[in-house]
Amino acid sequence: MSKRNSQSAKTAARERLRVEREREAKRAKVRRQVIVGVSVVAVLAAAGGIGYAVVQANKPGHWEAVKDEKVVAPANTSGKDGTTVVFGKSTAAKTLKVYEDPRCPVCAQFEQTVGATLKKDIDDGKFKMQFISGTFLDDHDQGEGSKNALSALGAALNVSPEAFLEYKTALYSAKWHPDENDDKLKNDSYLIQIADTVSALKGNAKFQTAVKNGTYDAWAMAMSKSFDDNKDDVKGTPSLVMNGKKLTTPGSENAPMTVEDFDSVVGAALKG
Repeated sequence: MSKRNSQSAKTAARERLRVEREREAKRAKVRRQVIVGVSVVAVLAAAGGIGYAVVQANKPGHWEAVKDEKVVAPANTSGKDGTTVVFGKSTAAKTLKVYEDPRCPVCAQFEQTVGATLKKDIDDGKFKMQFISGTFLDDHDQGEGSKNALSALGAALNVSPEAFLEYKTALYSAKWHPDENDDKLKNDSYLIQIADTVSALKGNAKFQTAVKNGTYDAWAMAMSKSFDDNKDDVKGTPSLVMNGKKLTTPGSENAPMTVEDFDSVVGAALKG
């Protein structure tokens, strides 16, 4: 082979090597750009996800949001936002305030034991009853059942006072009232199932629609606020107040939980 041919071959080989190196450098650059691009997208996606999570976490929940909504007050109510709920004959001279929370197990016990006597006294005109409900157990137990049940009670009250009282009795009954730690009352279907045991509410489409649509959710929150802002120094449930004084079983700070004790302390308050 001539020196000329040998030199040409070497030159051609070097040229091919140069071209190949340039191609490889370009491919490597492209790979780096792709990796960087994917990493940026991943970072942005993560940041976006975190941002979304933060926004979602700071969004008010349904029950917090309805506090700012216009209150639709049920029929058979009075006062600001319909939070004054009174039952009984207008001729009754005194009013017994009854403070409750729908999830309260002691309220259920009170209703099961004393409820019938309380209802008879109202019907007999011995006194009027003012219903005031809180929802503090939802905050304590991280739930929604108290608020949702109170809204459903508003839907029952919109039907009639009698429907309300019968529905409240059913809610607190041994058959239907759940354990305090079971937030079963948050389910509309369960509240409607209980309502079907009350003649005025059974199959009542208007009542059921109000429960499902949360028609009285804002009213429930307004009622709950009236409990929180009460001037009777009531913090727990059940609590009974007449003449501005809490009625308790002698020797305790608790509401009377037997018919005998109830008759005794309420009778004394009626005379006072």
